[in-house]
Amino acid sequence: MTASSRRFALAGAVLALLAAVGLASYFVAADGRPKEAGKGAGKGSQAVLISAAVVQPRALEIYEEVIGTLENIIDPTVGAEVAGRVTRVLGFTGKKVVKGEVLAEIDAVDFEIQSRGDKAEIGRLTSLLDQQQRVVERQQKLVSQGFISQNAVDDAMAQRNALREQIAAARARAAATGRSLTKSKVVAPVDGEIETQVVAVGDYVKLGDPLFKLVGVQEMRAHLLLPEAAATRISTGLRVVLSSPAAPERVIEARIDEIKPTVGTNNRALDAIVKFRGDGNLFRGGGTVNARIVTRTLDGALMVPEQSVVLRPAGKVVYAVQEGVARQRVVETGLRQNGMQEITKGLTAGETIANDGAGFLTDGAAVTLPKPRAATEKDRKSDKGAKKG
Repeated sequence: MTASSRRFALAGAVLALLAAVGLASYFVAADGRPKEAGKGAGKGSQAVLISAAVVQPRALEIYEEVIGTLENIIDPTVGAEVAGRVTRVLGFTGKKVVKGEVLAEIDAVDFEIQSRGDKAEIGRLTSLLDQQQRVVERQQKLVSQGFISQNAVDDAMAQRNALREQIAAARARAAATGRSLTKSKVVAPVDGEIETQVVAVGDYVKLGDPLFKLVGVQEMRAHLLLPEAAATRISTGLRVVLSSPAAPERVIEARIDEIKPTVGTNNRALDAIVKFRGDGNLFRGGGTVNARIVTRTLDGALMVPEQSVVLRPAGKVVYAVQEGVARQRVVETGLRQNGMQEITKGLTAGETIANDGAGFLTDGAAVTLPKPRAATEKDRKSDKGAKKG
């Protein structure tokens, strides 16, 4: 016998052995006792263990999902309000600041000197005004006695009034000097974060020179670009659920505030604008945001778990559980959302359907549900604690 013949003989013996084992297992019942060939192979079959769910109506949100871009609404440039040399810098790139916090200081010695001069000038004019007031009072007495003419009194009163106006002007100059003295301290105009530091210690700055670039990290604007076909479904006031790619589980709800009236020339897209208040950490200007725009809500939609809908020759079917028996129902489906499937036809609310294990069922198959787990001592203690709470 050749080597090839021996291989064929060995393969035939293996196949015969496998066939014998398969037939033997076919005629062995579930309890281990042999069956009689041809008698009741399908009788007494065990029920299929499944899990079940009750069909209940619920609200179904219809939404558009889009990825948008973020923009800071408040991003002021802090400039020098007085001229001078920078003596101190407290702000730096990336620093979080609050409104009114000092970012830098400009040399204020000249303003302090001017402030002292203004106070001295006000004091000098006040003394002259007091003296002139006494002159007016004396001349009025002399006029009443007929010693001088009324013209002398009028001249004295004019000089007194002029001194009063000079004092008012001196006080205005003093107020301006005091304001300049205050402006020598550069402060943050809003709560935010320093994006760019322009100035350094020793720089001489002129009025209006930029010193810092700030961004308000809380007041945000999201630009959501949508296709032109969505124009009939999108409107202002629609609810929007926003989430960051860094933490999708943390969401912020807002509403569409504006929709630009024109379509983008480059992308042919609608720009829906959503204003919201972020936490300053997840959402940053220039970044992206995941947005879900709820266009409408369907009330009373029948939703079932996706795995309960299976394909059969009749089409998509769901197995309704009635007195321990699975009954096939041909259904029509609608939207799919979050692991749930909408059933538009073929089921009614309140029915019990097969969930896990539905793919192994046929019409009329016996089914059984898991038995409730016996309560343990730990469960009983937790129940007591819940009652006390």
